[in-house]
Amino acid sequence: MSLNVLTAGEGPPLLLLHGFTGTARSWEKQVERWSGRHRVIAPDLLGHGGSEAPTTSARYALEHQADDLARLLALLDAAPAAVVGYSMGARLALVLALGHPDAVRSLVLESPSAGIGEDHARAARHDADEHLATDIERDGVEAFIDRWEAQPLFASHAALPDDVWAAVRAERLRHTTTGLAASLRGAGQGAMTPLHDRLHQIDAPTMVIAGQLDPTGLERARHVAEGIPGARLEVVPEAGHTPHIERPEEFGRLVDHHLLARQTTH
Repeated sequence: MSLNVLTAGEGPPLLLLHGFTGTARSWEKQVERWSGRHRVIAPDLLGHGGSEAPTTSARYALEHQADDLARLLALLDAAPAAVVGYSMGARLALVLALGHPDAVRSLVLESPSAGIGEDHARAARHDADEHLATDIERDGVEAFIDRWEAQPLFASHAALPDDVWAAVRAERLRHTTTGLAASLRGAGQGAMTPLHDRLHQIDAPTMVIAGQLDPTGLERARHVAEGIPGARLEVVPEAGHTPHIERPEEFGRLVDHHLLARQTTH
């Protein structure tokens, strides 16, 4: 499977995992910040950006993608790496830490979820994701992105500067119908195996970040932080689901502190 990967800088390896409809460019400000002291590795995840977009949704399962990332880190001689993941990328980071613990030095999980534990709720989400995937295939990427951006989840984006908002939207519009639809079907929360009962197995030092204005995401993040031994939760004021975009300086300071602490204790 072919992945498009952005790399920059030298130093301890730092793997950045974007969310659904994002790409490696989602981390542009963070790459600028961290490439001076880290070897930054930011892939476009499967079905996104310049990476391959297979039509078989099962190939997008987080377990398969975690295997891809472990091979990528081995290929680049970059394991173990500090891993920063946002939303879907945070779920993928959890699966990577559980399936390939030797590949993960530390974790930063932004707006994470451990999956949907209740069978009926997970089935309902699976059906909703299938409907969304069908909409993408029928109506195209731009119509889907219009609908995606209108979710209450992203209401706090109304406060973003115009240039930041335009860059986020342009990035989302670069995707293909095949990639987004298959990613939803294979890597969405409805398809994800819940991890709640396995969080205690993670031994990588972990920081969980959530936005104050994202009540559902904050509750999910709190649950993840409580399940991972020694993890701490940081809540970013005046931010919603995307603190790294809405409050990049605050987000960067939190991650800097976590990474520095991990380097000085190993």
